[in-house]
Amino acid sequence: MRQLFIILFLSMMSISLVSEERPDIRQLIHDMDILYRSKTSSGLMEMKIETPNYKRTMRMQMWTEGLEKTFVVIESPKKDSGTASLRNDKEMWNFFPKSNKVMKIPPSMMMGSWMGSDFTNDDLVKQSTMLDDYTHSYLEPPKGDNDHYYIQLVPKKDTATVWGKIVIQLTKKSRMPVTQVYFNEKGKKVRIMTFSQIKMMGGKLFPTVMEIRPLTKKNRKTVITYISLEFDKKLPKNTFSLRNLRKKR
Repeated sequence: MRQLFIILFLSMMSISLVSEERPDIRQLIHDMDILYRSKTSSGLMEMKIETPNYKRTMRMQMWTEGLEKTFVVIESPKKDSGTASLRNDKEMWNFFPKSNKVMKIPPSMMMGSWMGSDFTNDDLVKQSTMLDDYTHSYLEPPKGDNDHYYIQLVPKKDTATVWGKIVIQLTKKSRMPVTQVYFNEKGKKVRIMTFSQIKMMGGKLFPTVMEIRPLTKKNRKTVITYISLEFDKKLPKNTFSLRNLRKKR
């Protein structure tokens, strides 16, 4: 009986220690939310879209302030130059210079494709945050995987999203994301985002390449590569304004 008690006690201690080794889950998710952001950020990115019918490359500038403001302007190719997206708190607009029109994006369109890519409007401008708009829980890693954390995100009832859940894989050592797998409301995997090429940029370490592959469409992918990124630089006051959105460049 005494031996059984000792075994049970040691088992409970073991479970407790395993649990204590896991970092605070909300801190991990917060770090994911601000991975490419800070008080401010500004940088140059390249987006490559590949489909069975065409390949397309865009280069664009992006500015952010906290988690609430994002401004993106396409620099090339020439036919798309000046096309811009602005998010200010819960509102988003797109500007199309050819027609000189600004279109406000309703919440129902936030999960729609951005410029024909596999990234959604929400992916690019981050209207929803993983910390505030999802509930989080640790998952047990696959057998034999002792190098990664697996975290499940389930959207809250009032979160506008098409995802039923998201599963994030993070390295334990660097706490950098490796993959994000997206499931629909029926629990089927519908797309996967992979992170690679971790580099120091702007004094911060992060994966400089993000690739999205939709699992419901064959031979499609979109890759974003960060060419440069700076943090905590003072931005002009009108950066996140509708006037700046219409500005000729």
